[in-house]
Amino acid sequence: MEKTGNEVLGIASSSTSPIEKLAIVVVTYKRQKLLAKLFDSIKALSDAPWRVVVVDNEHSGETKAMVRQFSDAINTHWGKTEPDESGNTERVVYAPQEGNIGGSGGFSNGVKKAYELGAEWFWVMDDDVAVLPNAIQQLAKWTPRHDVIQGSRLDYDGGDFYWQYDFIVPLGIPNPIAPAAFGPSCYRTMDTMCFEGGLFRRNIVEQIGLPDPRFFIYWDDTIYGYLASKVTDPIVVNDKIIQRTRDIGNWDIAGLRQLNSTSDMNRYHIMRNRGYMARYFMAHGDYRPALFGLGTVLTAIKEAIRLLAVDREHVKTGIKAIAKGWVDSRKLLHDPNWQPMPPLK
Repeated sequence: MEKTGNEVLGIASSSTSPIEKLAIVVVTYKRQKLLAKLFDSIKALSDAPWRVVVVDNEHSGETKAMVRQFSDAINTHWGKTEPDESGNTERVVYAPQEGNIGGSGGFSNGVKKAYELGAEWFWVMDDDVAVLPNAIQQLAKWTPRHDVIQGSRLDYDGGDFYWQYDFIVPLGIPNPIAPAAFGPSCYRTMDTMCFEGGLFRRNIVEQIGLPDPRFFIYWDDTIYGYLASKVTDPIVVNDKIIQRTRDIGNWDIAGLRQLNSTSDMNRYHIMRNRGYMARYFMAHGDYRPALFGLGTVLTAIKEAIRLLAVDREHVKTGIKAIAKGWVDSRKLLHDPNWQPMPPLK
């Protein structure tokens, strides 16, 4: 008999999870090779998730076939699971979208789908990562005391990946000099989140609502973590649970931080979505116009430096994207019809 991924790795495999009704929510778009790596890593987990919800923003026949094969492999490996709210016992749920609604829309719809199925925990991730075999066990030890947990990550080359867990709310920017060391507690409190391995409980979704799909891409997870910090104390832990599988060009800054390459579409949304960010700060009494304006200037400067350092071939179009995003953020800032995402309970 062919060995399972866990047996090859010498890991004991369990068809149940130490995290109650854990739903992995994956958002994918036109990256089938990367998605295949993620599927392989999920199959190699030492504990079975309750559900895997795959949100396909491409609505691709190729992705659909991959999900079907993945589902068959999961059923063979772990068997089916307890019924969800509709009576379905399949672990893998395919959720194709009618069009590309961005990572923000994908995570919003994916969390909504998992919530409707009855999930108690939501572990969210893009398609360009791989989960580490003992990730669920590592996260599970934090779940009795915490409702929002961000595990640490490895970079593409296997080295440690530094993530800016401290968000400076008045400026609306991550703190680039927040200490990387965790200390004896092995965790730090955070006021942000990353949808690259973030884990949160059902009661958080009930209190702050679904992730906001209007962001399309960028800052959506930051704001979701900010909102979560209003109702609990989110933490980032030193346990490694995930690894990036996509190599991205970057500028290494003194061996301590990296400035990664990005696209003009990202540059536009980095600036535009500050309008949404400001509206959420207004709704919670945290908006300071002068400081937030300074943060917007600093963000634009950072994006200009990124263009010169790692994306020089896109300087002309990149500057236009930054400027357009800035202008559009002002429109969002003054939209009289804007409302925050509503709580579910």
